[in-house]
Amino acid sequence: MQRASLLATSLPALRRGLQLALNAMAAVGVLWIFAIMLLIVADVVGRNFLAAPIIGVAEIAARSVVAIVFLLLPAAALNGTLIRSDFLMRGLQRFSPRSVRLLDSLFALAGAVIFGLVSLAAWPDTHDAWVSSEFFGVRGVWTLPTFPFHLLVVLGASVTSLACIFSAVETLLNRPTEEHF
Repeated sequence: MQRASLLATSLPALRRGLQLALNAMAAVGVLWIFAIMLLIVADVVGRNFLAAPIIGVAEIAARSVVAIVFLLLPAAALNGTLIRSDFLMRGLQRFSPRSVRLLDSLFALAGAVIFGLVSLAAWPDTHDAWVSSEFFGVRGVWTLPTFPFHLLVVLGASVTSLACIFSAVETLLNRPTEEHF
């Protein structure tokens, strides 16, 4: 029992540190969105007004979307905005606060399993991209390595799984406040 209370008292500090790291990942994703937006605008202007498109914009944008999603997922999972419906939780809160905590924890654990499986499934492609020095684009015109994009999927899914586990433990150990729901 003492161990559980020690864990419950250290959770806020651990959460702040984890939230800071995951917010930094999300900030990189947001900046990446802004950079892609500028690149697309520059390509459209170059294509339509200067007859000089930027080579590789479509490929960069396509790969970037997936990478950006996996940069933003961990922060959303830790905040509880990824797998929770406030409407459902408020309705259940009227009947049993304990059932809300249990359901929230089960959803978070399901998310941890799913993102852990995504990470495991993406790892072989990441390894192959590293070993074979895989590139995408048109050889001789424009190419970009695929490894960093694959690695972001693996890391993002792994950290999202960790955030879901943390969220489940935190929900089970803490009494949620009214503003939490």
